[in-house]
Amino acid sequence: MDKLPCPHTSYAAAYPDDVIIHTTDWGTHLEKVEAVLRTLRRAGLTPNPTKCSIGLAEARYLGYIVGRGIVKPQTNKLEAIQNWPWPTRKKQVRAFLGVVGYYRSFIPHFSTTASPLMDLVKARGPDMVKWTDAAEGAFTDLRMALCNDRILIALDFNREFILQTDASEVGLGAVLSQMVGEEEHPILCLSRKLLTREQKYAVVERECLAVKWAMETLHYYLLGRQFTLVTDHEPLQWMQRNKEKNARVTRWFLSLQPFQFCIRHRAGCHHGKADDLSRAYCLASQVAQLYGVERGVEGGDM
Repeated sequence: MDKLPCPHTSYAAAYPDDVIIHTTDWGTHLEKVEAVLRTLRRAGLTPNPTKCSIGLAEARYLGYIVGRGIVKPQTNKLEAIQNWPWPTRKKQVRAFLGVVGYYRSFIPHFSTTASPLMDLVKARGPDMVKWTDAAEGAFTDLRMALCNDRILIALDFNREFILQTDASEVGLGAVLSQMVGEEEHPILCLSRKLLTREQKYAVVERECLAVKWAMETLHYYLLGRQFTLVTDHEPLQWMQRNKEKNARVTRWFLSLQPFQFCIRHRAGCHHGKADDLSRAYCLASQVAQLYGVERGVEGGDM
C-alpha cells in the first residue's frame, strides 16, 4: 500500500490500508477514483464496498475531518479529551499526553503548556501522581485547548508561506500559515520543550534557536521557495555579529543558508496575535541594507 499509490500521489494517499482520494470537482473525481481502483485491481486487491464512500464534501480520516480546504479534529475525539478523567497514575498521564499530543498541530505552544505534566511523569518516585498547581492548570488548559473550533487550512503550494517563531523560558514554538484573501490562517502549529542546557541560553539565543529549529523542522515546506519570517529581526542581527565568535552560532548561521526568506517585523506586544501580524510591515529592505544584500536572496547570504 506504500507503493501502489505512487502514481497517484498528487490526489491520493493511503495509511496503511485506508485510501483517500481528493480532487476539486466531480468530473475529475470520478476519473481519479477509477484510476486508483484500476491500480488496486491490477494488484489483486478489492476494496470493501460497505466501507467505501464516494463524493464526500468532508471525510473522516485518521482522527481528522478533512475537506472544503480545511482540517479539524473529529468531534467525538474532542469530547473524549474534554471529558478525560483526572489521572491518578503516571501511566494515565502518559496516555492523556499521547491523545492530546496527536492534535498538537492545533495547539500553539503545546510543549510549553504540557511541560508541568511531562515533568510530573518523568519525576522519580511512586507511580501515584502528586499534583501540583502547575500540573493541574496544564491538565485543564490542554483539555480545553481544542474547544474553540480549532481549524487548520489545507496548505497551497501556490501561495507564499508565513513562518512565525517564538521562544519562552521552557519551550520553542512556531506557526506556519498562509494568507487567504485578507486574512492569515494557520496550516500547523509545532513546539518542543527546551533541553536543560538550552534553558540557560540568553533570550536572544533562544529566539535564534527557535528560528533555526522551525526552519529545519519545516524544510519540506520551505526549501526552494520564498517565504516570510515573522519575527523581531534582532536575533538575525545578533547571529550576524556573533557568527565568527561562537561555534554554536556559526552552526546556526550556516543552517539558514539554504533558505530564501524576507523578514516581517513583529513588536513584542503583538507576539501572538495573527491579526496584528497580518498588519505588520515588512523589513526586508532594512535587513538587505543592514547585511548588504538584495531583497529575496538566499537567507544564507544574510
